[in-house]
Amino acid sequence: MRIFHTKSGYTVSNILPGRSNVFLLSDGCKNILIDTSPGNKWEKLKKTLTSLNIRKIHYLILTHTHYDHAGNSAKLKSEYEAIIIVNKREAEYLENGKTSLVNGTVLFTRLIVKKLFPILAPKLNYEPCQPDILVDQRFDLFDFGFNAYILHTPGHSPGSQSVIIDDEIALAGDSMFGVFPGSIFPPFADKEDQLITSWGKLLETNCHSFFPSHGTPNKRELVQREYKKRSIS
Repeated sequence: MRIFHTKSGYTVSNILPGRSNVFLLSDGCKNILIDTSPGNKWEKLKKTLTSLNIRKIHYLILTHTHYDHAGNSAKLKSEYEAIIIVNKREAEYLENGKTSLVNGTVLFTRLIVKKLFPILAPKLNYEPCQPDILVDQRFDLFDFGFNAYILHTPGHSPGSQSVIIDDEIALAGDSMFGVFPGSIFPPFADKEDQLITSWGKLLETNCHSFFPSHGTPNKRELVQREYKKRSIS
């Protein structure tokens, strides 16, 4: 488990690395979970929370509502009393437990979407969950005791959002990947032009590290290079 510390004394822990990262933001008293992993990872997620002596999740922030990010929302709300925070553009997907269609960004993933999504779509459903707080462009977490805020960063999906912590670390969801060497471009995106614009919004912060939901953290220099290359092309 990788643990990062910010200037305000918060810890940001990647408590479930692998296929879909799950991050825990804590000040030692309150716990905020960012994303949930897919439903088939529930027992592993619960075991990890137990090992950390976490009995309550005060807030669950969803970077978006695809099954591999929101699949355990209902269970976290029921068993850990989590207050669910989601962008208003994707509240309906969460309420219905549906994964929205997303486009491929390269030939291979375009073919996957065209050929396989109609077949796989029913398998990407998850337990519906009622959201508690709906976010628009920005939502400040100061009243929750954190020097942090949620920023709307669409492109991968209409309601994709990132969590900016202490103006140092950005939990960027699927707005970028950390899987492919020298690239942050995700293999799937709803609207590529919005995605690039969202990179610019993230670079307007002072964050030095950008943690994707898939892969390892991206340094600011890489994000800047990718943004410059993609915004010009």
